[in-house]
Amino acid sequence: MAKVIRETQDLTYLNWSHVRNSSGTAGTYLKSSSIIGGHKKYYKLSNFDLEKGIVGHECINEIIVDRLLDILGVEHLEYELINADIEIDGNIYNTYLCASYDFKERGESKASLDDFYRLNAQPGESHYDFCIRMGWREYIENMLVIDYLILNRDRHGANIEVLRNARAHTVRVAPLFDHGLSLLCSCSSDDDAKKFDIMGDKQCNNFIGSRSTFENLSLLSTKGKTLKGILEAKHKEEIFKDLEGVLSDFFIDTIWNMIYGRYKVYENL
Repeated sequence: MAKVIRETQDLTYLNWSHVRNSSGTAGTYLKSSSIIGGHKKYYKLSNFDLEKGIVGHECINEIIVDRLLDILGVEHLEYELINADIEIDGNIYNTYLCASYDFKERGESKASLDDFYRLNAQPGESHYDFCIRMGWREYIENMLVIDYLILNRDRHGANIEVLRNARAHTVRVAPLFDHGLSLLCSCSSDDDAKKFDIMGDKQCNNFIGSRSTFENLSLLSTKGKTLKGILEAKHKEEIFKDLEGVLSDFFIDTIWNMIYGRYKVYENL
């Protein structure tokens, strides 16, 4: 289970770089990295505002989705959520951030799926058909289901990566990652969450299929049976363990109702 470190850590030594949100929504997302025990560790913050500081909760979404994917048996990048003091432009902020280790194996290089498709697709071949030809049906169909369950707004072609080992002549898709822009990411308060349609079909930035995560379920070869794991009501406690006080009780209940309600739609396809 994804770990939550609630005791404040001193991470003021990290240097943060600005990365504009590629989905087109307002906000700046800051990233950093360090070397721990010879391994590279990556850190990222929720939405950062120069005047208000860290105002988003995207990093918490990463932990929620991490745990959901564990339950559903989907390979993914593993995150931990850390309560930390950080420094940005001379100012100290206390926030929750998420951290992960590099998923590349020795000898592998990575490329975005959109670049890999551009170089290797056959004339007129769709993004979906290309992935099926490459032997990635299970991966892609799992991804389409997950993106529907969490209403992932940002599955563009650079948020799916291909890992290549030229010496070993292997090509694989990287574990699923980057789920911050999902769930209630557009809600900054309980009042916002009350107005949010948790079952709504919103326009999303999908590299595979259409801009509708619900319509993309029509691409599944096995309706309602794509995932290995089964989500049950009892899993709410596991998914939100140690997040009490990090998110409001209303947010927790609303996010759970969203995930479980959408799961029931998928299950009954």
